[in-house]
Amino acid sequence: MHLIARVSRRAGAAAMVALGLGLLMSPVSVPSALADAGFERWVTGFRKTAADNGISRSTYDRAFRGVDSIDPEVLEKAKYQPEFTAPVWDYFDNRVHEHSVEVGRAMARKYKGTLDRIEARFGVDRHILLAIWSMESNYGEILKNDKVMRNVVRSLATLAYADKRRAKFARTQLIAALKILQKGDIDESHLTGSWAGAMGHTQFIPTSYQAYAVDFDGNGRRDIWNSVPDALATAANLLRKNGWQTGKTWGYEVELPAGRKFPSGSMTLSKWQSIGVTRANGKGFRNGGDRAELKVLDGRAGPAFLATKNFFVLKAYNNADKYALAVGLLADEIAGYGGLVRDWNRPFTKLSFAEKQELQQRLSVHGYYDGKFDGKIGSGSTSAIKAFQAQAGLTPDGHPSMEVLLRLRQR
Repeated sequence: MHLIARVSRRAGAAAMVALGLGLLMSPVSVPSALADAGFERWVTGFRKTAADNGISRSTYDRAFRGVDSIDPEVLEKAKYQPEFTAPVWDYFDNRVHEHSVEVGRAMARKYKGTLDRIEARFGVDRHILLAIWSMESNYGEILKNDKVMRNVVRSLATLAYADKRRAKFARTQLIAALKILQKGDIDESHLTGSWAGAMGHTQFIPTSYQAYAVDFDGNGRRDIWNSVPDALATAANLLRKNGWQTGKTWGYEVELPAGRKFPSGSMTLSKWQSIGVTRANGKGFRNGGDRAELKVLDGRAGPAFLATKNFFVLKAYNNADKYALAVGLLADEIAGYGGLVRDWNRPFTKLSFAEKQELQQRLSVHGYYDGKFDGKIGSGSTSAIKAFQAQAGLTPDGHPSMEVLLRLRQR
């Protein structure tokens, strides 16, 4: 699972939430022979910047102890962000599925008391928070993966030193991370995060943490790494402060009348209805005076949505329509409202989550795949599928299709 750094509107422009500094640009490469010496000079030089921002010498020394080289994997991961590169169906299939819904419902039961109190204090729907938790860290499972979690100081220093397009962003986040360490909410050995410095169960970059972090369990520390109550309350605080409307939805799946063009921009739900746009499930719109914007991410053959105010508040967390829509759809399914009426326009027959795990297992048995049987179709699974398709005389498109699984079952 790819985790993404966030910047809220109040903490530095919502439009830049998902590491919005050159998202699709490749980072600067640094010759390995020069990297360590140059990086060590950079670390020495950055000490003054840190001091000018109130960071003590002892905090700086603790933070950089053992950080004597860049992290090359950070630069590699910086090249790829699925919100902007993955096909629509692929993005949603890997995030909104039976397993994420099932675990979300289990977590709703487990943390009912905590979620009751968070809803009462912040007014943010619990199912939205559970969906964010799923999207950000697979309900905390990612935090146990040493291949994903990294030293935040090293990651941000790597970007500040070796990625010109993200250098300013990374320097700002690094100062914020040092302030978190200095305040004592977490110690240096547990200050971990994604390649871009996104931290904890709900993946906050350091500046957003500073703006929104909440000590909800009352132990005196804002610990989004180890405390689920702190992490979920912190996410709720971000949404509330960015305008979340209590008791209202993020939007609706809709049906569009054939052969008609629709205006861009927002109109009231009543106005959309008056020009022939109806809810896909046949029910009426609530709060007809609320404004909404049409979102069609997969062409007229795919599902269409009217996105209301809360959809755009979700984009304060990650400024991508795919992300906000995935959160909304997953939240609806966790809450029991059902899934899409019109499915994504994928060019193959979809597999269930369990069938995708079976696909990975069968690819492994035949020597094509050596990853986890986690039901998530990433680059490793796609490459394995392509290799099998090529060997089997199929078009090597890499799609996790029923057609491929049936062929594997015949082996």
